[in-house]
Amino acid sequence: MERSMGLKQRTTLYRDVVTILSRSHADRNVYPSAGVLFVHVLEREYFKGEFPPYPKSGDASNDPITFNTNLMGYPDRPGWLRYIQRTPHSDGVLYGSPTAEHVGKPTVIEITAYNRRTFETARHNLVINIMATEEFPLPYQAEFYIKNMNVEEMLASEVLGDFLGAVKNVWQPERLNAINITSALDRGGRVPLPINNLKEGVYVMVGADVPFSSCLREVESPHNQLRCSQEMEPVISCDKKFRAQFHIDWCKISLVDINKVVPVYITRPDPGTGILPEFGDYNPPSESLKSRDYFSDFLITLAVPSAVALVLFFILGYTMCCRREGVEKRNMQTPDIQLVHHSSIQKSTKELRSMSKNREISWPLSTLPVFNPVSGEVVPPIHPDNYETTSMPLMQTQTNLQNQITIPQQRPSGDNYVMSTFRRLEVNGIPEERKVAEALNL
Repeated sequence: MERSMGLKQRTTLYRDVVTILSRSHADRNVYPSAGVLFVHVLEREYFKGEFPPYPKSGDASNDPITFNTNLMGYPDRPGWLRYIQRTPHSDGVLYGSPTAEHVGKPTVIEITAYNRRTFETARHNLVINIMATEEFPLPYQAEFYIKNMNVEEMLASEVLGDFLGAVKNVWQPERLNAINITSALDRGGRVPLPINNLKEGVYVMVGADVPFSSCLREVESPHNQLRCSQEMEPVISCDKKFRAQFHIDWCKISLVDINKVVPVYITRPDPGTGILPEFGDYNPPSESLKSRDYFSDFLITLAVPSAVALVLFFILGYTMCCRREGVEKRNMQTPDIQLVHHSSIQKSTKELRSMSKNREISWPLSTLPVFNPVSGEVVPPIHPDNYETTSMPLMQTQTNLQNQITIPQQRPSGDNYVMSTFRRLEVNGIPEERKVAEALNL
């Protein structure tokens, strides 16, 4: 039984939801005038009755509700109509200034309300019938910039009425209408910081049937224009009549006399019938196309750059190779002592490099003994297997001086004796003999 009751309740609930989604309300008609500000408030209280009671516990009177507005059959609103809603707990506002082009043309606006707690929707249509007026347009129009107001605050009927009353007290016209209201953000303004209760600012345009008062024209004086150029507030005698509630930036006030404005007519082209003129039957190209020879294109693309590169290569090679002074000219201009010094250094470097490469193989020629001082035979150096040749210095040092041995050598008949003196050396614990001097013609 409990399950069947639950299914019945769910079925009833789903039926109610489907009914809400498909429910259409009677159209609501409004009749604004062309050239006069139109304001329509989308009240949350009006749409709360469209949603059925929610079965769960909660404060149904404070449900968040948002609105979506669009022209019937289109995704957005007309260009002259704007919409604003700050939070889901505040009312939405449609506002704008219709023009004479929309007179006699009913504008149907679809308004869809979304309940953000129950996810239900309600929809109805707003039919805007724009009426023509004899006063449109008013010849004298003034636009004020109010710094301490947001657009939704200025659209309230009480606030807008207070502002029009202050303007009428200063201007004193017979007919005075609010023409348009625009947020400063739509004019390129910046979003204010959330400090010190800063506001976005709003532009309010009003129109009257009499010329501007002397108070409003004070901003056009050279003194006030100079103060505005220096980012200083101008001195306006009637500012105190607005200061109590509205902070007006007098440097941004705009005064327009329509009688002195030269109209600009833009000639639009005739749209025509939308049918292209007759150009005859389509004649496609033949299937047998002539072949094209690309050899000339190949020559121009590759041969010409290659020839230019080859000429540049020969010029560079001639400059670098054939225009050099050469080694002979350099040697002729260099002193002989410098050449000898350089040659000796180069030979010593080559010898050191060759010795460093052959150190493990054999000893340098300068360290080998000439012959045995006793027998006169050439004796190669003999080292043990465990002798480290890498520790042998390139230039042997004399560490142990032994007795000198003098050996006479006999030359052929008729020649003098040659005495050779040898010094017995011992380097790194290995006995060596080295010839140190020769005496000729003793």
